[in-house]
Amino acid sequence: MDRLQSMRVFAKVVEQGSFARAAQALELSNAVVTRHVADLEEHLGTRLLNRTTRKLSLTETGHAYLERVLQILQEVEDAEAIASAQSKKPSGILRIYSHLGFGQQQLAQLLPAYASQYPDVTLDVTLSDRTVDLVEDRFDVGIFIDFQKFDSSMIARQLAVSEALLCASPDYVKRHGAPEELDDISRHSCLNFSYEQLRHHWPVKDMEGNTINIPVTGKVVSNNGDLLRHCALAGMGITIRPSFALGDDLAAGRLVRLLPDHHLGQLPVMLVYPSRRLLSAKVRTFVDFMARQFPRPEEDPWQSRAMQQGLRAAV
Repeated sequence: MDRLQSMRVFAKVVEQGSFARAAQALELSNAVVTRHVADLEEHLGTRLLNRTTRKLSLTETGHAYLERVLQILQEVEDAEAIASAQSKKPSGILRIYSHLGFGQQQLAQLLPAYASQYPDVTLDVTLSDRTVDLVEDRFDVGIFIDFQKFDSSMIARQLAVSEALLCASPDYVKRHGAPEELDDISRHSCLNFSYEQLRHHWPVKDMEGNTINIPVTGKVVSNNGDLLRHCALAGMGITIRPSFALGDDLAAGRLVRLLPDHHLGQLPVMLVYPSRRLLSAKVRTFVDFMARQFPRPEEDPWQSRAMQQGLRAAV
């Protein structure tokens, strides 16, 4: 039997969780599906699936084999796309991963323009702060922030840098004053992340570039940056967030920057995609689209925009 087709059948059996459902999805008979998997196991000389009357499960070898099979099938799909009309007209499902905060605050504003240019592409977008493996989790492209880890074998393209900013609402500053030195932060109500490495201290840089761990306390702790942003807008305390999350609020005057002479650190924003020899049209067009949105990757566009709008408002 065709080895590649047998790989497709095997992957579909695992995806569907049964031979019968795989046969129905592939419009093949149960016997043909069973034969494809049996031929693979005979060729490899090992069992890929444990079969019981109630369920299927992958063997340890099956797990390793499936991971490689999915990569091969994706590469075949990409190669066929390049060699067909699809290489000229992007289509299909584009699976995008993005850092949660960037996805909520920035990517959501950009995707409509891409979708308008490429109407035959369906966008499947996942936002999360968890660590992902683009290949294992079957993403076509990902947007990562500096502290997130990704495989060094991937192609990484910097889109921009985002300054870490200390901010509060004008109402909060009016009621409680603004910190004048880094040590003053500890005396304020801080809207803090619940992650252990940030829960009790903020690692900030002094004017000489040295990192200082500032003890912080506050009435709100959360694992969600957008919730902390809304609490800051409501005057509940001060927060430290990347400029891409707060730039619009600063430009509109809903938040004010505190300790503006202190640079608290920069976070590169990276566009990452698997290092494949052939890129599908949908990935290539998305990479090019994002690069056009950020023509100066060494700059912080959100802070610059906020400063420009602030100056116009002052005039």
